[in-house]
Amino acid sequence: MIQEIYPKVFYPEFRNKKATNKKSFVLHFEYNKVMLIKDALTGEIRLPRFEDLEEDDENIYEKSYYVNAVDDEEFYLVDDIQVPEFGGFYMEGMQVFREFSPQYQAFAAISASQVYRWMKSRKYCGYCGTVTEKSNTERALICPKCKNIEYPKISPAIIVAIRDGNRLLLTKNAKGTYKFYALVAGFVEVGESLEDAVRREVMEEVGLKVKNIQSYKSQPWSFSDSLMLAFIADLDGDDKITIQEEELSEARWFDREDVPVLPYHISVGHELIQKFRDGKI
Repeated sequence: MIQEIYPKVFYPEFRNKKATNKKSFVLHFEYNKVMLIKDALTGEIRLPRFEDLEEDDENIYEKSYYVNAVDDEEFYLVDDIQVPEFGGFYMEGMQVFREFSPQYQAFAAISASQVYRWMKSRKYCGYCGTVTEKSNTERALICPKCKNIEYPKISPAIIVAIRDGNRLLLTKNAKGTYKFYALVAGFVEVGESLEDAVRREVMEEVGLKVKNIQSYKSQPWSFSDSLMLAFIADLDGDDKITIQEEELSEARWFDREDVPVLPYHISVGHELIQKFRDGKI
């Protein structure tokens, strides 16, 4: 999974600091795109460092906002800059981090994108409309007028591998850019337990009942500002599928030996599918 970067260690906690090391990484986002550098000779893409940009913007260190670190390598958001016209700089869609190497940089960068989207969406106080200010003591935005505090958006969501003996249920989304087979998933509602969310999402999306719901593991999933809670469950009763057409384009049962091999080995959903195909769940 994307967060599995051992022996490296990820440090997500807040630190009130500006960049000082020219080797630190610059993360510049514009909506759903990130600034990268592409080598003209090799075609290799990489994240820019401060040393790549300090000649173009002498104030770039002062504009930085610390987001996270991996070991002693630090990652900073830098918002108010122009993408250089030369030097291989360009903007790329966020999905690049599904296959980006090294993986620890992909994880740090996509996690930072979640902080970026939250900060952009909370530029103004939701209560009184005043411009918010960054807290000096925690990862928060504070309204200087009414003192409302906004914390990062982290949406809990469930994902579930539904088994029927030697069969696994897989679906395809009707929306979005990911067009491969996946597991049933969805966001948790207010006042809903995780297990009830599993039951509701399965019934809504494929019209099935499930039992023996077991927690598997969790995963931060910044592509959708989510915390994914993964489960395994067994079919309870009739196996007839009724898809929710506004959400899914397809849903079907696969025998274990026919479960497809999927790209992007970075998600807990992929791990569950792989484990089922290998006979481990």
